[in-house]
Amino acid sequence: MKVAIHIKNQTPEHRSGEKLLVKALQNRGIEVVCDGETISDIDMMVSIGGDGTLLSAVHKIGRCGVPVVGINFGHLGFLTTAGRDDINLLAQCLSEGNYTIEPRTMLEVCVNDPHGCRSGIYSALNEVYLHRIDQSPLLHTRVVVDNDFMATYAADGLIVATPTGSTAYSLSCGGPILAPGSGSLVVTPIAAHTLTQRPIILSDGVHISLRDESPEARFTLGVDSFVTSLDGSCTIEVAKADYHTRLVRIGHQNFFSAIRDKLMWGL
Repeated sequence: MKVAIHIKNQTPEHRSGEKLLVKALQNRGIEVVCDGETISDIDMMVSIGGDGTLLSAVHKIGRCGVPVVGINFGHLGFLTTAGRDDINLLAQCLSEGNYTIEPRTMLEVCVNDPHGCRSGIYSALNEVYLHRIDQSPLLHTRVVVDNDFMATYAADGLIVATPTGSTAYSLSCGGPILAPGSGSLVVTPIAAHTLTQRPIILSDGVHISLRDESPEARFTLGVDSFVTSLDGSCTIEVAKADYHTRLVRIGHQNFFSAIRDKLMWGL
């Protein structure tokens, strides 16, 4: 097995963790290569940090299909599978093949700018969101699903989340938790002006179009950790991508054990 290690925050603590991991992997016959190696030449990528670091590893891998496993050096670390005290356990599980791989839905996000200067295509493991800029009026986001008008959300913003992202920003705004294999997306308003406008679960096979009703509106667009500023003249198209991200869980871990551990269910 050939493994690359990905670190975003170059702190002494992270570097120390990297040294321990390299030693633990090499002691079990696993080859460790530089993060800059060609992605297609590795069998797995290990991220050291929090969920943000794991997300950056996922975007670095892109469509290559290389599995990603995270060691949590952050706070909640919902996407990560091991803690900073589990480095030797992780190395052991990888060397013995004692792990499972979970395919996770990715979103393809297309920004259509009539002026052409801000058009682009992005990918998201967690979510895409719109949020009004500070001191600006509420957004009035028109949502169209498969060419059918669904609703206009008067709110601070709107989130479209995958099952993976349902435990992130969407959850903090009152959205439901979606199991990874549910084949669903969730649309969650951010501080909706009308309390009857609640999150709605959709099939992940739909095409979602988002646009503010006012061309003068100003808002930020977030696609995972990527953020940019747009206005109401832009349309954001969201659909399921044609590939999956592959996340690794070691031992007997699964999605429900992660919920129990990270969200402290049953305590």
